[in-house]
Amino acid sequence: MPLPPIDHSEIDYPPFEKNFFIEHEELSSLTEAGVVELRKKLNLKVSGAAPPKPATSFAHFGFDEQLMHQIRKSEYTQPTPIQCQGVPIALGGRDMIGIAKTGSGKTAAFIWPMLVHIMDQKELEQGEGPIAVIVCPTRELCQQIHSECKRFGKVYGLRSVAVYGGGSMWEQAKALQEGAEIVVCTPGRLIDHVKKKATSLQRVTYLVFDEADRMFDMGFEYQVRSIASHVRPDRQTLLFSATFRKKIEKLARDILVDPIRVVQGDIGEANEDVTQIVEVLQTGQEKWGWLTRRLVEFTSAGSVLIFVTKKTNCEELATNLNQEGYSLGLLHGDMDQSERNKVIADFKKKNLPVLVATDVAARGLDIPSIRTVVNYDVARDIDTHTHRIGRTGRAGEKGLAYTLLTTKDTSFSVSRELMDLAMKSRFKGGKGKKLNIGGGGLGYRERPGLGSESTVSLALLLLAYFMYLFIFNNLFYTHTHTHTHIYIYI
Repeated sequence: MPLPPIDHSEIDYPPFEKNFFIEHEELSSLTEAGVVELRKKLNLKVSGAAPPKPATSFAHFGFDEQLMHQIRKSEYTQPTPIQCQGVPIALGGRDMIGIAKTGSGKTAAFIWPMLVHIMDQKELEQGEGPIAVIVCPTRELCQQIHSECKRFGKVYGLRSVAVYGGGSMWEQAKALQEGAEIVVCTPGRLIDHVKKKATSLQRVTYLVFDEADRMFDMGFEYQVRSIASHVRPDRQTLLFSATFRKKIEKLARDILVDPIRVVQGDIGEANEDVTQIVEVLQTGQEKWGWLTRRLVEFTSAGSVLIFVTKKTNCEELATNLNQEGYSLGLLHGDMDQSERNKVIADFKKKNLPVLVATDVAARGLDIPSIRTVVNYDVARDIDTHTHRIGRTGRAGEKGLAYTLLTTKDTSFSVSRELMDLAMKSRFKGGKGKKLNIGGGGLGYRERPGLGSESTVSLALLLLAYFMYLFIFNNLFYTHTHTHTHIYIYI
């Protein structure tokens, strides 16, 4: 249940400062044309009233030496595109909508300004709640953001608490009552703690919703709105999402004030550093043979993440691979939190070269060593597919993503309306779009002995599906900076 209504006019909130951005002299000398060219180079689209110029160097942010030392220690060499634009916006106290692909560096884009924001305010008194709240969809993402908050917050002695479903309510409540400037949470669990008076949202002036689209997919819209309505109206709010559907757009209108919208890349696009290969197989049994023939090669290149759709399939595949002598981890929603944490930690440390997972791991799993993603079962929708493959090719690294399809996957064909949209995108004149056979776009290669009418029909059906899937995500466009290659093998 959401939190009860609150009348903010009856609360005497103390004033606070939220604009800390001083434009660097190098940015001041940038002309309007130079800004346009720079944003084009960074593949940024920015809209909203008076957005700040993008800052391409850490020196432009104006961080103190304490924070810069920790940033350098964390092996950041230069800001990512979303950081170049997002950090000046957040430091300037503006509300922001950030639309960025997975692995874009958006977490640091809201954490670094948050620390500056917190340090300007008076210290927490006994019994007071946090100054900054970061809301995200899953416990895995919650733990990872919490880890980053601790890493950078420790330079100022700031405390972070993570509260999420599956963790101990008592331990979380105790940590909240001891006091923390930062709370990273899943929406339902934060509401539970506020209702039980383990914490209060009265001191919150910096509010972040990360992966808002995923929270909506998981049915958290009412909880998200409830949390926003309980924080003082003059707060600073940042909303991040991989897509910008109508529900997210409406949420942004309702909870943000005069926001600046930043789109890095194209809305909904898959990671450009991932080469995607689609394997069309005759039967489900062929998927097993395909996987076992290639797994040694995949693990020699780096960590391997294999996605299946159901828990039972996940367990069955993991058992079969284990019997073949592979060392691997298993991750699904019915495991308790300590088991999940151990598996993720072992996978991250490369103690386990292979992880078999349901989509519980599709969001928020940030492990740079993942070189190969295998969609053993097809994702249920475009967003899930995009986020699955986003587990590889992170932070500029290259990755491979394989999707295995069989005749049973014909349910993933597209509607006539979507097909019309795809065809219109594909063939509309004057837009510079091009189909590269076997090259930097979609490849279609037929294997000998599989040329039956049913196979060709399936091929066309799947081709139609992937034309929609990838054209819609802007992956057929030929850009000199693009590294995405998509092949369909039949």
